[in-house]
Amino acid sequence: MNKQILEGIRVVELGQLIAGPFAAKTLADFGADVIKIEPPGDGDPLRKWRMLHQGTSVWWEAQSRNKRSVCVDLRGAEGRAVVKKLIAGADVVVENFRAGTLEKWGLGWEALHAEFPRLIMLRVSGYGQTGPKSQLPGFAAIAEAAAGLRYLTAEPGRVPVRAGLSLGDTIAGLHGALGVLLALYERDARGGVGQMIDVALTEAVLNLTENLLPEYSAFGAVRQPAGGALPGIAPSNGYPCSDGHVLIAGNGDSIFKRLMTAIGRKDLADDPELGRNDGRVRRIEEIDAAIGGWTSQRSIDEVLAAMQQADVPSGRVCSVADVAADPQLQARGMLRKTSTADGLELTVPGIVPVLSQKPGDLRIHAPRLGEHTDQVLEEAGVDAKDRAALRAKGVIG
Repeated sequence: MNKQILEGIRVVELGQLIAGPFAAKTLADFGADVIKIEPPGDGDPLRKWRMLHQGTSVWWEAQSRNKRSVCVDLRGAEGRAVVKKLIAGADVVVENFRAGTLEKWGLGWEALHAEFPRLIMLRVSGYGQTGPKSQLPGFAAIAEAAAGLRYLTAEPGRVPVRAGLSLGDTIAGLHGALGVLLALYERDARGGVGQMIDVALTEAVLNLTENLLPEYSAFGAVRQPAGGALPGIAPSNGYPCSDGHVLIAGNGDSIFKRLMTAIGRKDLADDPELGRNDGRVRRIEEIDAAIGGWTSQRSIDEVLAAMQQADVPSGRVCSVADVAADPQLQARGMLRKTSTADGLELTVPGIVPVLSQKPGDLRIHAPRLGEHTDQVLEEAGVDAKDRAALRAKGVIG
């Protein structure tokens, strides 16, 4: 295989659970050597989240693929000295502790930058490294609420719900990986030095909230929950079928005409008031009722066949079982087969984005706890005698 784009870049991952590790996973997928630091004993708490196989979460296999696990106790000075040896040979450090934690350990940005000026540090936290809320704990659910996303995720008049996934974490992780790539480019292509990337979960979610702030600042408009609809853009909604639900997006002017014609509503297709989005928005209840009345009399397959023939964007609401059987995802290599360290065969998400020349790859399974401690520490110059002494004291595992 061709050399991967990030081959030769070493990342020390100090984070746990989702946000920081997701950023590091993204870098690892494209060739970075990610050394994951875990506490001896139980390791990253993600190992015990959700459904377990022989004591380890199968989620772990997707989140920690292409990484090497090193067990070090960061709570003591000796453990921090070991980690500092690893940082000395690294290009990037990734962490997602509460702001100020690494400073207490002598591993904060100012200290590391002074000693290792080419080092890049990604810091992911709930609210960022500065500001009046910086010291508060922050999880994805709280960030989604603080950035305005949860306010919208409800049926009108009902309590907002979560998406069922930790969107705030993965969105922040993607922003963090982008920041690392920008910093590497500045350092290596433009002769710059290392820099710190400060990603807040709340700000990463805020960056994806599209029109909320501009409309509020211009008109004082506070967008309200709208269930499955997309307010101000019509029609775009979920509609009932005899055996489930479909999504139909007929909000383009010409698409709307084709949609109305396909459902036998030529009167709406030819109505001049509905020829533009603003007119359709004023009559969205009428339009949704027409579409829903038509779909409810048909199966999902019948609706999708008609929409495909009319060239109208549409799709079924897929469960994970549907996703796992999707021929498009299969053809694109997005349903990757892998095996855990103990031989369990799994399907995991493929590598995104898809690059034409040097795509990423799934090189190694997610590591057993401490699987690479000796290998990595030997590479860092810690000999067998010193490793034995550190292991005897519980500093490494």
